[in-house]
Amino acid sequence: MSDVVINVENLSKSYLVAHKSAGRRYRTYTALRDVIGQEVRNVVHSAIKVLRGRQLILGDQVEEFWALKDVSFEVERGEVLGIVGRNGAGKSTLLKILSRITEPTRGRVVLRGRVASLLEVGTGFHPELTGRENIHLNGAILGMTRAEIRRKFDEIVAFAGVEKFIDTPVKRYSSGMYVRLAFAVAAHLEPEILVVDEVLAVGDAEFQQKCMGKMDEVSRREGRTVLFVSHNLSIVEKLCQRCIWLDRGTIRESGSAAAVIKGYLSLGHFNRDRVIQLAGFQRHHYGGDELRLISIEWLCDLPLKHTETATVRIVFESLVPLAYATVWLAFCDLSGRHIAYYETDSRSGGRQSLPGGAHTVDIEIEKLPLAPDVYLIDASCHHRDSGRFDYVAGAAQVEVVPGSATPQHFYSEKWQGAHLKSKARWTVISVDVGE
Repeated sequence: MSDVVINVENLSKSYLVAHKSAGRRYRTYTALRDVIGQEVRNVVHSAIKVLRGRQLILGDQVEEFWALKDVSFEVERGEVLGIVGRNGAGKSTLLKILSRITEPTRGRVVLRGRVASLLEVGTGFHPELTGRENIHLNGAILGMTRAEIRRKFDEIVAFAGVEKFIDTPVKRYSSGMYVRLAFAVAAHLEPEILVVDEVLAVGDAEFQQKCMGKMDEVSRREGRTVLFVSHNLSIVEKLCQRCIWLDRGTIRESGSAAAVIKGYLSLGHFNRDRVIQLAGFQRHHYGGDELRLISIEWLCDLPLKHTETATVRIVFESLVPLAYATVWLAFCDLSGRHIAYYETDSRSGGRQSLPGGAHTVDIEIEKLPLAPDVYLIDASCHHRDSGRFDYVAGAAQVEVVPGSATPQHFYSEKWQGAHLKSKARWTVISVDVGE
């Protein structure tokens, strides 16, 4: 008899999405009293819906959207299951249901054991409490006794590397410290099921290796189950025995990690457009929506050409003034491994501080060093003082072809450089400044 700890049967989740009809948009000839009158009627209708126990959806037209539809699978004790799929495929929705954060519309989920989830930076942390207090709080939520938490406490702090700040409120932690402590707590407090979204992508390479080693340890040696979502397919293939490919809310393929990833990559499920709007992409951020990537745009001919100039524009928005901000762009191979990395900050444009509003950064790469191949694009914006960041992995796919100066022998070579600094131009395109 198989030892199944997660059993998902015909799981579905729908959301009601509201749209404003074209006829209701504000026109220059609409009188102010008509607008105020319509808003009053909307408030009254909303109040009636609430009193009658109906779901309140703001908008004139309501559309039903299925984030998951008839998803079924089983996971055995000690198994590491990878979940892959493009942004919007339903991965995060699935993990939220398994973590009991969101209720399914229909279907059945059976979990045998305690679940610890790491879905975004600081999951389960209270910002006003210290690191020490949050460790005890998370342990209590998992049903552990005070003695059990004390036994694991030193190991958690050592793994996270936050000894000097353990009695500091976590709201003062950087994003990296948040991630290290959150993962250490989730992995060491002995849950039977560990659920990890791609929040580890914000950590450095050394910490990611520690996390991979720990997840392998808890599954192989301790017999605990791990669900792992990542756009870094090389890590998924290395860590997971089995993999599920989600596509538009359904399971497209399930099987060995190597076979599923090969099928996923073969279809090139990535955005190849010149302008990529990032509104609907799964993202990893800290600090709410105060700092947010808006779009990526290629300002040069596509495909890119080896040894020739490539220019990309990144637009982001900040709801608060920033002392200064950093923007970076990474070229990755199809397994998600960074090949080249370009970074700039607002000081390169002569600005020590930025007001709230929309900003654009043009990154100009002279003599593009990437060998002819297909690459994925990761992008991020980061405010170092507050720790706020927004990160989107696999936002686009771009092809590099031989340029006019490409030698013939370069066709078969694979350039493996990393962490290159670009010549970048920082320009504020629109800001909300009171003068």
